[in-house]
Amino acid sequence: MEILSAEQIRAWDAFTMEQEPISPIDLMERAAASCLSWLETNHYLGRSFSIYCGKGNNGGDGLALARMLSLRDCPVTVHILEFGHLGTDDFQANLARLHLTPVEIRFVQGPENFHPIPSGNILIDALFGSGLNRALEGVTAQLTAHMNQSGNEIIAIDLPSGLFTDRSSKGNPAIQAKHTLSFQCYKQAFLVPENEPFTGEVHILDIGLHPDYLRQVSTGLELVDLAIIKSIYRTRKDFAHKGTYGHALLIAGSYGKIGAALLASRACLRSGAGLLTTHVPVCGYGVLQTALPEAMINTDADAHINTAVPGELAGYSVVGIGPGIGQDDRTKELLKAVLTQYQKPMVVDADALNMLAADPSLFTFLPPYSILTPHPKEFERLFGPSANDFERLGLACEKAREHQCVILLKGHYTFIAMPGGKGYFNSTGNAGMAKGGSGDVLTGILTAMLSQGYSPGEAAILGVYLHGLAGDLAAETLSKESMLPSDLTEHLGKAFQALSGRGETHSNSVLPEW
Repeated sequence: MEILSAEQIRAWDAFTMEQEPISPIDLMERAAASCLSWLETNHYLGRSFSIYCGKGNNGGDGLALARMLSLRDCPVTVHILEFGHLGTDDFQANLARLHLTPVEIRFVQGPENFHPIPSGNILIDALFGSGLNRALEGVTAQLTAHMNQSGNEIIAIDLPSGLFTDRSSKGNPAIQAKHTLSFQCYKQAFLVPENEPFTGEVHILDIGLHPDYLRQVSTGLELVDLAIIKSIYRTRKDFAHKGTYGHALLIAGSYGKIGAALLASRACLRSGAGLLTTHVPVCGYGVLQTALPEAMINTDADAHINTAVPGELAGYSVVGIGPGIGQDDRTKELLKAVLTQYQKPMVVDADALNMLAADPSLFTFLPPYSILTPHPKEFERLFGPSANDFERLGLACEKAREHQCVILLKGHYTFIAMPGGKGYFNSTGNAGMAKGGSGDVLTGILTAMLSQGYSPGEAAILGVYLHGLAGDLAAETLSKESMLPSDLTEHLGKAFQALSGRGETHSNSVLPEW
């Protein structure tokens, strides 16, 4: 699913009006009707509404919705920001229509016109939406604060007023919505952590924009949906054998962190690798040999840390390195040796990333198209601080091109930066996965994907999606609070069944397709 800029969304509206054809005010009517339908489905009808409108097309949506709610016998009051000029043509047309209803219309010139908000009223934010091009100030900022401080539930139309669609709004005043009703496609503003206090729960409503537009436009950003995943996923061949799906090597664990090696190893095998060898210090031998008999265990000469390359690397389909290995100087030499000797794409995680950050010269040895999996703090150590989330995403794309690698910037919508410049946001996963060990499971999954012959880009997209989907399935069974990273691995089977049509995909993972 393409993620479009504000300009491209306006162009999509224009394309639809030209191709159908449909008038602008009738397209606005569709948008308002979709909001009304959502309100009805979610049992809001019968409540009282205070609708706050600017004089642009977002305000026009609010006026049309006010008229529709009034026709459904909902008490509605409309508050219009008044700066002494006419609104857009469609705003004015909807205002004329609204005058034919019993809806009370109040004009807001300043704080003296901020009427008390009745307790229990649902506030609808239709002030600016995605049409905003500068930070709120003066009366608009004061009105935003008035709405936020009311304690009433706020529902934003299109985009909470005060947020920009595709650049940072960090530090700017903005509406704090409980729900955002947006149209047709996701916007980048919905996918970054800094906007979470404002967007609330995002709902993408279909207003019938013409699908042919998407064939001629690209932003370089996509939200991964089930259609993309099914185009990547390959079912296993009936005549396959263990060699068909590769021999993976995981270099993981140290004294006190053998659990990381076990989590990654179990996830690797559960994700379909044909053979797995895990290289651990001597202290991990008994643990892995007992807990995971399906894996072959190679022990380092050292009792507590990994220090030496486990033999000839060329025979392995893929190498995954990092979970729990620590940052001892001898382990750093091991990492350098592996990067130097292994020529195929690798998975680099955790302490391996921290050692890369400490010695950036190691990047010169990184095999092309390797997959790096930093969380935000690791990313900052690797590439330096960013002023905001949008800048961090741009830096991820820049560094993926510079180092010719795939960078997974882990988070709620994990961002996958490709070396060719394309970026993908993942759509699965939940806050229950925010526990130590979840990243080790992801490393195992990604290592298995590469082992089975998926390209690095395919492995990253499919692996991250499966990791999140397993988390969603685990949360359904166990709750977000109670689930453990090991439960992700235990739910991988159901995740694979969902992709192959033998199970139900979690509702959060099935996004609208148009």
